[in-house]
Amino acid sequence: MKFTHVFSSDLMRTKQTTAKILEKSRFCKEITVKYDTILRERKYGIAEGKPLCELKALAKAAGEQCPDFTPPEGETLHQVKLRAVSFFEFLCQLVLDEAGQKGQSTSGIMDSGLEAFQTETFSLGSSCGSGSDLNSDSVAQVLDANILVVSHGAYMRNMFTYFVVDLECTLPANLSKSELNSVTPNTGISHFIINVEQGAKGVKTTMKCICINLQDHLAKVTESA
Repeated sequence: MKFTHVFSSDLMRTKQTTAKILEKSRFCKEITVKYDTILRERKYGIAEGKPLCELKALAKAAGEQCPDFTPPEGETLHQVKLRAVSFFEFLCQLVLDEAGQKGQSTSGIMDSGLEAFQTETFSLGSSCGSGSDLNSDSVAQVLDANILVVSHGAYMRNMFTYFVVDLECTLPANLSKSELNSVTPNTGISHFIINVEQGAKGVKTTMKCICINLQDHLAKVTESA
Protein backbone atom coordinates (compact mmCIF):
# COMPACT_ATOMS: atom_id res chain seq x y z
CA MET A 1 0.00 0.00 0.00
CA LYS A 2 1.07 3.59 -0.55
CA PHE A 3 1.04 5.92 2.43
CA THR A 4 1.04 9.68 1.98
CA HIS A 5 2.11 10.31 5.58
CA VAL A 6 3.70 8.19 8.31
CA PHE A 7 3.68 9.12 12.00
CA SER A 8 5.17 7.12 14.85
CA SER A 9 5.82 7.38 18.55
CA ASP A 10 9.51 8.06 19.13
CA LEU A 11 9.91 5.06 21.44
CA MET A 12 12.08 2.20 20.22
CA ARG A 13 9.40 -0.48 19.83
CA THR A 14 7.23 1.72 17.61
CA LYS A 15 10.26 2.83 15.60
CA GLN A 16 11.06 -0.84 14.96
CA THR A 17 7.46 -1.64 14.01
CA THR A 18 7.33 1.30 11.59
CA ALA A 19 10.61 0.23 9.99
CA LYS A 20 9.32 -3.33 9.49
CA ILE A 21 6.14 -2.05 7.85
CA LEU A 22 7.96 0.24 5.45
CA GLU A 23 10.94 -1.95 4.53
CA LYS A 24 8.69 -4.31 2.55
CA SER A 25 6.81 -1.51 0.82
CA ARG A 26 7.24 -0.94 -2.91
CA PHE A 27 5.77 2.55 -2.63
CA CYS A 28 7.18 4.11 0.54
CA LYS A 29 10.97 3.74 0.19
CA GLU A 30 11.58 7.47 0.27
CA ILE A 31 8.82 8.53 2.66
CA THR A 32 9.79 10.56 5.72
CA VAL A 33 8.67 9.17 9.06
CA LYS A 34 7.68 11.83 11.57
CA TYR A 35 8.39 10.72 15.13
CA ASP A 36 6.38 12.51 17.79
CA THR A 37 6.33 12.32 21.59
CA ILE A 38 2.58 13.01 21.51
CA LEU A 39 2.10 9.40 20.31
CA ARG A 40 3.95 7.86 23.26
CA GLU A 41 2.36 5.29 25.52
CA ARG A 42 0.59 6.37 28.69
CA LYS A 43 3.03 7.33 31.44
CA TYR A 44 2.77 4.96 34.40
CA GLY A 45 4.82 6.89 36.94
CA ILE A 46 6.35 4.71 39.65
CA ALA A 47 5.00 1.61 37.86
CA GLU A 48 6.81 2.45 34.61
CA GLY A 49 8.72 -0.53 33.23
CA LYS A 50 7.45 -2.92 35.92
CA PRO A 51 5.35 -6.07 35.43
CA LEU A 52 1.60 -5.63 35.02
CA CYS A 53 1.04 -7.58 38.25
CA GLU A 54 2.78 -4.78 40.19
CA LEU A 55 0.52 -2.16 38.62
CA LYS A 56 -2.53 -4.24 39.56
CA ALA A 57 -1.19 -4.61 43.10
CA LEU A 58 -0.83 -0.83 43.40
CA ALA A 59 -4.37 -0.38 42.09
CA LYS A 60 -5.76 -2.95 44.53
CA ALA A 61 -3.98 -1.27 47.44
CA ALA A 62 -5.58 2.02 46.40
CA GLY A 63 -9.02 0.41 46.16
CA GLU A 64 -9.17 0.90 42.40
CA GLN A 65 -8.94 -1.20 39.24
CA CYS A 66 -6.89 -1.00 36.06
CA PRO A 67 -6.99 0.78 33.68
CA ASP A 68 -8.74 3.59 35.59
CA PHE A 69 -6.09 3.61 38.33
CA THR A 70 -3.37 6.24 37.96
CA PRO A 71 -0.10 5.36 39.74
CA PRO A 72 1.72 8.13 41.60
CA GLU A 73 3.51 10.39 39.08
CA GLY A 74 1.56 8.68 36.29
CA GLU A 75 -0.65 10.06 33.55
CA THR A 76 -4.44 10.01 33.94
CA LEU A 77 -6.67 8.58 31.22
CA HIS A 78 -8.01 12.09 30.64
CA GLN A 79 -4.49 13.38 30.02
CA VAL A 80 -3.88 10.57 27.52
CA LYS A 81 -7.15 11.43 25.77
CA LEU A 82 -6.13 15.08 25.50
CA ARG A 83 -2.91 14.03 23.74
CA ALA A 84 -4.84 11.78 21.36
CA VAL A 85 -7.40 14.48 20.57
CA SER A 86 -4.65 17.04 19.95
CA PHE A 87 -2.91 14.71 17.49
CA PHE A 88 -6.14 13.83 15.67
CA GLU A 89 -7.06 17.51 15.30
CA PHE A 90 -3.60 18.11 13.88
CA LEU A 91 -4.16 15.36 11.28
CA CYS A 92 -7.54 16.80 10.30
CA GLN A 93 -6.05 20.24 9.78
CA LEU A 94 -3.13 18.75 7.84
CA VAL A 95 -5.50 17.05 5.39
CA LEU A 96 -7.62 20.19 4.99
CA ASP A 97 -4.56 22.37 4.40
CA GLU A 98 -3.13 20.01 1.79
CA ALA A 99 -6.49 19.66 0.04
CA GLY A 100 -6.69 23.45 -0.09
CA GLN A 101 -3.19 23.72 -1.56
CA LYS A 102 -4.28 21.38 -4.36
CA GLY A 103 -7.17 23.68 -5.18
CA GLN A 104 -9.79 21.22 -3.93
CA SER A 105 -12.84 22.06 -1.85
CA THR A 106 -12.28 22.47 1.87
CA SER A 107 -12.75 18.81 2.64
CA GLY A 108 -10.53 15.77 2.74
CA ILE A 109 -10.69 12.03 3.28
CA MET A 110 -8.21 10.09 5.39
CA ASP A 111 -7.68 6.36 5.16
CA SER A 112 -5.19 3.75 6.27
CA GLY A 113 -4.63 1.52 3.25
CA LEU A 114 -7.92 0.01 2.12
CA GLU A 115 -6.34 -1.85 -0.79
CA ALA A 116 -4.46 -4.20 1.53
CA PHE A 117 -7.71 -5.24 3.19
CA GLN A 118 -9.34 -6.02 -0.17
CA THR A 119 -6.63 -8.47 -1.14
CA GLU A 120 -5.24 -11.57 0.50
CA THR A 121 -2.47 -9.61 2.20
CA PHE A 122 -4.55 -9.71 5.39
CA SER A 123 -7.49 -11.97 6.04
CA LEU A 124 -10.40 -10.06 7.51
CA GLY A 125 -10.89 -10.94 11.15
CA SER A 126 -14.01 -10.97 13.32
CA SER A 127 -13.40 -7.33 14.24
CA CYS A 128 -13.84 -6.18 10.64
CA GLY A 129 -16.86 -5.09 8.70
CA SER A 130 -18.54 -7.25 6.11
CA GLY A 131 -17.72 -7.22 2.44
CA SER A 132 -20.58 -4.81 1.85
CA ASP A 133 -18.98 -2.42 4.34
CA LEU A 134 -15.70 -2.55 2.46
CA ASN A 135 -17.34 -1.86 -0.87
CA SER A 136 -19.63 0.92 0.35
CA ASP A 137 -19.66 4.32 -1.31
CA SER A 138 -17.97 5.95 1.69
CA VAL A 139 -15.00 3.62 1.37
CA ALA A 140 -14.79 3.85 -2.41
CA GLN A 141 -14.18 7.60 -2.42
CA VAL A 142 -10.93 9.02 -3.76
CA LEU A 143 -8.57 9.55 -0.85
CA ASP A 144 -6.76 12.80 -0.15
CA ALA A 145 -4.48 11.14 2.40
CA ASN A 146 -3.53 7.60 3.37
CA ILE A 147 -2.00 7.94 6.81
CA LEU A 148 -0.10 5.34 8.83
CA VAL A 149 0.06 5.99 12.58
CA VAL A 150 2.10 3.66 14.81
CA SER A 151 1.51 4.06 18.53
CA HIS A 152 0.80 2.06 21.71
CA GLY A 153 -2.03 0.03 23.23
CA ALA A 154 -3.34 2.26 26.01
CA TYR A 155 -2.92 5.39 23.88
CA MET A 156 -4.83 3.90 20.96
CA ARG A 157 -7.62 2.56 23.17
CA ASN A 158 -8.17 6.11 24.42
CA MET A 159 -8.13 7.46 20.88
CA PHE A 160 -10.62 4.83 19.66
CA THR A 161 -12.93 5.60 22.60
CA TYR A 162 -12.80 9.25 21.57
CA PHE A 163 -13.68 8.27 18.01
CA VAL A 164 -16.72 6.27 19.12
CA VAL A 165 -18.05 8.31 22.05
CA ASP A 166 -17.23 11.87 20.99
CA LEU A 167 -17.14 11.64 17.20
CA GLU A 168 -19.82 8.93 16.85
CA CYS A 169 -17.71 6.71 14.61
CA THR A 170 -19.70 4.04 12.77
CA LEU A 171 -18.58 0.54 13.84
CA PRO A 172 -18.73 -2.87 12.15
CA ALA A 173 -21.98 -4.61 13.08
CA ASN A 174 -20.15 -7.66 14.42
CA LEU A 175 -17.76 -5.75 16.70
CA SER A 176 -18.32 -6.69 20.35
CA LYS A 177 -18.03 -4.25 23.24
CA SER A 178 -15.17 -6.27 24.72
CA GLU A 179 -13.22 -6.01 21.44
CA LEU A 180 -13.74 -2.26 21.37
CA ASN A 181 -12.55 -1.84 24.96
CA SER A 182 -9.58 -4.20 24.73
CA VAL A 183 -5.99 -3.06 24.34
CA THR A 184 -4.71 -3.72 20.84
CA PRO A 185 -2.33 -6.69 20.55
CA ASN A 186 1.27 -5.98 19.58
CA THR A 187 1.27 -5.01 15.86
CA GLY A 188 -2.54 -5.09 15.86
CA ILE A 189 -4.13 -3.16 12.97
CA SER A 190 -7.08 -0.80 13.09
CA HIS A 191 -8.49 0.87 9.98
CA PHE A 192 -10.68 3.97 9.72
CA ILE A 193 -12.10 6.04 6.87
CA ILE A 194 -12.47 9.69 7.94
CA ASN A 195 -14.11 12.52 6.05
CA VAL A 196 -13.04 16.00 7.17
CA GLU A 197 -14.85 19.20 6.23
CA GLN A 198 -14.25 22.82 7.11
CA GLY A 199 -17.60 24.28 8.10
CA ALA A 200 -18.74 27.67 9.32
CA LYS A 201 -18.59 26.42 12.91
CA GLY A 202 -15.24 24.67 12.58
CA VAL A 203 -13.95 21.29 11.41
CA LYS A 204 -16.56 18.56 11.00
CA THR A 205 -15.63 14.88 10.80
CA THR A 206 -17.56 11.76 9.88
CA MET A 207 -15.90 8.44 10.46
CA LYS A 208 -16.30 4.76 9.63
CA CYS A 209 -14.35 1.96 11.33
CA ILE A 210 -13.44 -0.86 8.93
CA CYS A 211 -11.72 -3.01 11.53
CA ILE A 212 -10.16 -2.72 14.96
CA ASN A 213 -7.31 -4.59 16.67
CA LEU A 214 -6.88 -6.96 13.74
CA GLN A 215 -4.31 -9.66 14.48
CA ASP A 216 -5.08 -12.38 11.93
CA HIS A 217 -1.84 -11.52 10.11
CA LEU A 218 0.10 -12.92 13.09
CA ALA A 219 -1.33 -16.44 12.77
CA LYS A 220 1.25 -17.67 10.23
CA VAL A 221 4.05 -16.08 12.24
CA THR A 222 2.91 -17.93 15.35
CA GLU A 223 2.55 -21.21 13.48
CA SER A 224 6.06 -21.02 12.05
CA ALA A 225 7.73 -19.88 15.29
